[in-house]
Amino acid sequence: MSTLHRTETVFKGGMAFDTNINGHTIRLDTIPASGGLNSGPSPKPLLLSALAGCTGMDIVFLLNKMHVPFDELSIETQAVLSDGHPSVYISCTLLYKIKLANQNIRYREKMEKAVQLSKEKYCGVNAMLTKAFPIFFEIVYL
Repeated sequence: MSTLHRTETVFKGGMAFDTNINGHTIRLDTIPASGGLNSGPSPKPLLLSALAGCTGMDIVFLLNKMHVPFDELSIETQAVLSDGHPSVYISCTLLYKIKLANQNIRYREKMEKAVQLSKEKYCGVNAMLTKAFPIFFEIVYL
């Protein structure tokens, strides 16, 4: 059975929109040079945030399941936009920055396995976006 996701996005003036996602409101806007007030993220970087959040949740779940303790985890996205209109992402790199509680090789191997499983099996946002552009994955151990 299919699941339906629903959002509602309402114009708020200028270039701003408020979008409601499951009771959470996010303001979308753009920079002043494009007619906005920069009162919220623009849509394309928000898409990158969804990608980072999706894979990040996978990584935390998998590391916990594999009993890999960590102290810090952040995911930086770097995406290249095409020239012209419509301007679209042509590639993206996810940079996982992690501080494992124990830096032994076994935990690093499990982190690499978690990233691989997120990329190939679990992250639905990644699965959708890789149909549009290549996504690369890197791990930096802090």
